[in-house]
Amino acid sequence: MKKQNKKTNLQTAVSINKRQTKTKQGRFVLCWKRNKRRQGAFAAAFMLSLLLAAPAMAAPSDPLTIVNNLSDFIFSIIKAVGVIVLGWGIVQVGMSIQSHDASQRTQGFLCLFGGLMIAFAKEILSAIGAI
Repeated sequence: MKKQNKKTNLQTAVSINKRQTKTKQGRFVLCWKRNKRRQGAFAAAFMLSLLLAAPAMAAPSDPLTIVNNLSDFIFSIIKAVGVIVLGWGIVQVGMSIQSHDASQRTQGFLCLFGGLMIAFAKEILSAIGAI
């Protein structure tokens, strides 16, 4: 009786192991497909990074020119923001004139003059001698 129980236990253990190996093989195949996709995406990204690389240009050796270039870049960004604010102020003034709203007109003129000051900040600062 004990021999039969051991035999049936071994048979069930073998069948369980067969099932596990089948599922493991199935998982392995899915994992390989995922890895293949990842490898393809990685290879494509690597090739794009090689193809789209831009050569680096050497900066001038004088540190003062580097600071001046950075200053010009920052002031051009500030000027762009100022022009956007100026445009929004013009729109607000136009809408306030159309709707006869005094508080909106005040906000529009404040936005308009603020945009003018931001847009011409570099010229104003150079005129008063700050730059």
